Amino acid sequence: MRSSWRLALLIFIGFSLYPDWSLQGAGAFRVATYNVENYLDATIGTREAKSERARAKVREAILALRPDVLALQEMGRPSALKELRTALAKEGLDYPHWEHAGGWDTNIFVAVLSRFPIVARRSHTNENYLLQGRRLQVSRAFVEIDVAVTDDYRLTVISAHLKSRREVAFADQADMRLAEARLLREKIDAVLKRNPNANLVVLGDFNDTKDTPSTRAVIGRGKSRLIDTRPAERNGDNEPAPRPTWDPRNITWTHFYGVEDSYQRIDYLLISPGLAREWLPAETYVLTLPNWGIGSDHRPIVAGFSPADR
Repeated sequence: MRSSWRLALLIFIGFSLYPDWSLQGAGAFRVATYNVENYLDATIGTREAKSERARAKVREAILALRPDVLALQEMGRPSALKELRTALAKEGLDYPHWEHAGGWDTNIFVAVLSRFPIVARRSHTNENYLLQGRRLQVSRAFVEIDVAVTDDYRLTVISAHLKSRREVAFADQADMRLAEARLLREKIDAVLKRNPNANLVVLGDFNDTKDTPSTRAVIGRGKSRLIDTRPAERNGDNEPAPRPTWDPRNITWTHFYGVEDSYQRIDYLLISPGLAREWLPAETYVLTLPNWGIGSDHRPIVAGFSPADR
């Protein structure tokens, strides 16, 4: 009786300290996205270098999730990404493979860290569009890579950081974001045209809510419509939606905007119909962490998958 109690206690402690045991035992993997809010290693203009306290909190969040593939927005220059990778490796989480890409904005970038080998790189760094007779550049790159999760399983990752809702003098910010979203959707359609059953994840900071034209443009329609994994807090909420066309009333916000004192879901982890067959909803959530705001004004989200085509 005593030995059985000790075994149960050890199992409980193991899952508490190492929550990825359940996934590793099942051969599954995690994908996450996290806007790390100006992760700069040196001050650039009005953007200040990220403090050690804030960087430590970012690492704490990543270590809590332990994703195998991690998309990052508002990452600094390659030296800042190297600092993060080095610090995470010292704490037991090594990302030997990475992609770092920039667009018109030369201060913050989009990056992806991966435990798995990157076998193809197709990042888009010079995208532009015509808006009301004016040619505009996409501020941040669209990262597009293929990773080899196993010898037999490939995952295509597209990460983006769309135009913010901050007003600019030369164009409407919502129109700009919609134009960027349509370009992003073109990249998605190209992947699905090559392989309708592709294991594709599209994730990042889309800077708007689900019902807006820009987010709807990324999600798409018809057979190539992406599935919104809608990560939520693991707080016990499990009631179904009050109406068939509504989402459940669980807590999914990812961003806090101090000016409005508002919480909204503007970070997404979308998957293709092909990848949806391997999706593990029970391993999909938004991270809750004490004093999360020290690290960023965003909270990271994660989803689990089984690496076997079904």
